[in-house]
Amino acid sequence: MSTAPTAPGRHHVCPPCRASYKRTGTTALCPRCRGPLIDAGRHLEVPRRRDAAAWRALTALLHAGVRFDSGACDCGPGWRPRTPRQVRERLAAAAGTGLPVARALVTRDVADLAERRSAARRVPKVSRSRR
Repeated sequence: MSTAPTAPGRHHVCPPCRASYKRTGTTALCPRCRGPLIDAGRHLEVPRRRDAAAWRALTALLHAGVRFDSGACDCGPGWRPRTPRQVRERLAAAAGTGLPVARALVTRDVADLAERRSAARRVPKVSRSRR
């Protein structure tokens, strides 16, 4: 049994309006504020309009380049942070690891990011000699 949505369109989101629309074409303008819509992917679970914290987390994810698409398995996009606290934890743990922000945000376990960070600190820097 597939968990994929039956609608053929993709979710396009307007974070300032806290609104989501299904569109089949490229990005369009928000009907409320006439601002640009962000393509969030097919498997977005849109938070309720009154849930400001969830919309802050979603906005951070979208601005980092994270999309809600599945791979070839069509089993969903995987784990995504749902609260601003989860977003802050991953950003803080990823600082100094060299990981792209989008990759750090979709990491389920913060301990994995902390291990990478401590491993990055242990690697000695190679100094180049001047000629």
